Amino acid sequence: MGRDEFNTRLDSIFLISQKDLFGGGTEIHAFAGITKPYNHGNQPCLHTSFLFNHSGMPSKTQKWVRAICKDFYGTEGIHGYGFGQDEDQGQLGAWIVMAGMGLFDVKGLTDQVPAFGIGSPLFDKISISLNNKYYQGKVFVIEAENNSPENVYIQSMLLNDSDLNRTFVPFREVVKGGSLKLKMGSEPKDSY
Repeated sequence: MGRDEFNTRLDSIFLISQKDLFGGGTEIHAFAGITKPYNHGNQPCLHTSFLFNHSGMPSKTQKWVRAICKDFYGTEGIHGYGFGQDEDQGQLGAWIVMAGMGLFDVKGLTDQVPAFGIGSPLFDKISISLNNKYYQGKVFVIEAENNSPENVYIQSMLLNDSDLNRTFVPFREVVKGGSLKLKMGSEPKDSY
């Protein structure tokens, strides 16, 4: 179908689904794809918002991940867990943690050279303490300069103080420690 059609169709899924809080509203959507195009509470579709990173429109990943974090999750019953969501294995909780850090891999780190797709972090600074035998005591820090509810789009990226020109960070770079610095803004940007 080509990149443009793929992005248009994928974007339309989220445009429609945002109207009912991505499946977290008062209507119970047991499965995405039967009556609704997307239900964030149905675990098999948790990767979908990060697919734009693979199709040349990372700004759409940044937009929709941030919208899902805002609209689907919350403490009132209308958000997420209160209306028939499938949180039996901790995946919805794990997703919000990863999305909040601005990292997610649609392949579950199973690629030959695994890498996290970069999204739009919820926090200005995240420090990940590493606990493996080679890099124990090291820290991977993610900083989002100018981060706010309005500034959800990445304007520039530095990985260990070097320009990063794609919205992926290799897993090996994260686990050895270092830094990912993102400059955020209000305008979508799809090339770096």
